[in-house]
Amino acid sequence: MDQAQSKNNEPKRHLFGTDGVRGIANQEPMTSEMALKLGRAIAKVLQDPVAHPKDGSRRGRPPSQAKILDGHTEHRYKILIGKDTRLSGYMFETALASGICSMGADVQLVGPMPTPGVAFLTRSMRADAGVVISASHNPYQDNGIKFFSWDGFKLPDKVEVRMEEMISNGETEQNRPTASKIGKAFRISDAVGRYIVFLKNCFPRHLTLEGLRIVTDCGHGAAYRVVPAVLSELGAEVIPLGVQPDGENINRRCGALHPETARDVLLHERADFAVSLDGDADRAIFIDETGAILDGDHVLAMCAKDMQEKGILKGGTLVATVMSNLGLELALKPSGVQVVRTEVGDRYVVERMLRDGYNLGGEQSGHIVFLDHNTTGDGAITCLQVLALMVEKGKRLSELKGVMTRLPQVLLNVRVREKREFESMPKVNSKIAAVQKALNGRGRTLVRYSGTEMLARVMLEGENESTILEMAQEIIDEISAEVGAD
Repeated sequence: MDQAQSKNNEPKRHLFGTDGVRGIANQEPMTSEMALKLGRAIAKVLQDPVAHPKDGSRRGRPPSQAKILDGHTEHRYKILIGKDTRLSGYMFETALASGICSMGADVQLVGPMPTPGVAFLTRSMRADAGVVISASHNPYQDNGIKFFSWDGFKLPDKVEVRMEEMISNGETEQNRPTASKIGKAFRISDAVGRYIVFLKNCFPRHLTLEGLRIVTDCGHGAAYRVVPAVLSELGAEVIPLGVQPDGENINRRCGALHPETARDVLLHERADFAVSLDGDADRAIFIDETGAILDGDHVLAMCAKDMQEKGILKGGTLVATVMSNLGLELALKPSGVQVVRTEVGDRYVVERMLRDGYNLGGEQSGHIVFLDHNTTGDGAITCLQVLALMVEKGKRLSELKGVMTRLPQVLLNVRVREKREFESMPKVNSKIAAVQKALNGRGRTLVRYSGTEMLARVMLEGENESTILEMAQEIIDEISAEVGAD
């Protein structure tokens, strides 16, 4: 039985979730006041030797800057801010910049920019940190704030905890700089161009997209200028969708959550390929020329097999989450590719990749991390890698996806009054074991509690959908009898 285990040794965060601070814009915690405090906290934590060590390690300062800081030369911190196309982005951008400048750090504003673009620019422009204002696939009334360290990776939990402490105990209200030590804000006018050049360099120079008709649904989000330009400059005929953001239409009946929009256009235009991106463009869903929709598991299977054949899949291992379909493991087993699983969340995928030296990982939802190219999920890079595979092998996407057969999957929820360990409930534990035995290696169970709601979730995979649905219901019934809410 697979279970998403919580990490008991991790520091506890209250304001931050697994992907920054998120909520309804202009309501707690997503207010201008909180953005101001977060701006002050990120600027101040950079100067904290405990939370942000200057030791030249991957999570600390770069070695060159560490030497400057250890001497008598004063380092002027700079923090890069990017956002998606939500109406509230203007409000949070201004508040964050104000907070950062008030603590003596400079701000670099790049405007609408995909989350992975901010990660790249933070590294390439040698900023000390990066900030993204986005709620990803959520509707426009939501927003969020997440942070990257100087190396383009998301801030470690201990740094986010330290920022929360600074906000709660009033540290950011003390010892503020004055006069010439107050920070400045600069707008980087060529940020989009820099990211476009970077993306094009991720596509093999000996290949071209000439002759391909590609539908790109940018979800009226952060990639509305970037992705159509990249594909067009690489030779494709681009049919752009979701490229007219008005502050309120981000993710509305378009993008990664609604790939049927791109599918309908693909079929009408008889295009070769379609890609649907979410609001901050860190994930992508693909549609083949027949109109079939492919999720992240299909992409991982195709790319892992190809990288293994080329000898560039580090450790012969793919990192996925507990939600990835068992068909992914079955598809890669003949190629000798091992699949290791993490908790749900791209940050956990990246942590495992970094810990063990792997270079490919991702989620069923379409977050794919090619660590040889970028430090986080990048929908544009994923798109380019899939297209390169198609062109290189001279095959259509419908042919390439045949590497994996998806097993039927069912997911049932039950509301609970308490989150008691499943192992402590003999009848529940016995039923789970019986189901796993009946599946006989041709299926998988995942029983876990929701991280945000009082729900128990039961996911089963197997060869027969009606059979696994019945099995999942039996487990749900046992859980309900033990801890079900009245």
